Amino acid sequence: MKKTLIATAIAAVAFSGTTIAQTTATSADSRADELASRMDSMPTVYGNIQYAIAHDNFDGGPSEINHFDNGSTLGVAHEHEVAPGITGFFKVELEGINADDKSGSNGIDALDEAYIGVKGDSFGQIWIGSDDSTYERAVDEISQYYEVATLNIGADYSTGEGDLIQYTSPSFGGLSLAAAVQFNGDSDTKGGAGSEKSYPYQLAALYEVDALELAFAMDSNDGAASESNENTYGVRASYSLDNLRLTGEYHTTKDESDTFGVIGYYTLGTNQFALSYELNTADDADDTMNRPGYRGGPLV
Repeated sequence: MKKTLIATAIAAVAFSGTTIAQTTATSADSRADELASRMDSMPTVYGNIQYAIAHDNFDGGPSEINHFDNGSTLGVAHEHEVAPGITGFFKVELEGINADDKSGSNGIDALDEAYIGVKGDSFGQIWIGSDDSTYERAVDEISQYYEVATLNIGADYSTGEGDLIQYTSPSFGGLSLAAAVQFNGDSDTKGGAGSEKSYPYQLAALYEVDALELAFAMDSNDGAASESNENTYGVRASYSLDNLRLTGEYHTTKDESDTFGVIGYYTLGTNQFALSYELNTADDADDTMNRPGYRGGPLV
């Protein structure tokens, strides 16, 4: 009888110990899951330092070498499901760090991007604020790759990156559509003193199939700061193969200019090498050269 009671007591103690161990393990797992959930709900803080050296050499002209900050940034981004199938998101990215010159820096003193929006698989994405424009993302690849390279030409379009309402559709068999409108109000200063309300807009269509990308975009150039309200049209074709990407693009604005460019990228590990060529021609260049008396020098 005593042996049975003792055995029963030992079994009860062993069972109780197992239960405590399981409870402790479950509690620890719960805390870890809770911590992971909280971390996932926290905004992402990120940044980069873009320190560059540029050497410019002109035949028969000046030659110089300079250090410069090519767009170092510090930002905060976050997204969170606000309803089934709908995700809210925001992003703030600051620049003006001047990483190359401490004596000439005021710290972070400029804004690169700041926007808020919602997205979903069924309706696409809509957001408002300051961001790269629809035209930039669709067809202006070369200048956006170099960002603020000193000799970069870029396309000739005037709608800026602030006060934008943008929309991108879901992909329909590889085809997606995009649009943007800039709201310049009565007191907006982007157009300078005396500027009035304006609503410049951009439209784009992008098609992707396997390694090929095709894109078309237009900018209305209707902003108060525009010299002309003639539309700018751009097309881009890109092909990606393993570590190699090739892109060609063309932009034209009536009575202003035409821009053509090609760029190739080669990725080796974490390094990327790029080589590009751009050509910009003013539409009045031929008219100038055909004027009577013109012999290749300045016109008086």
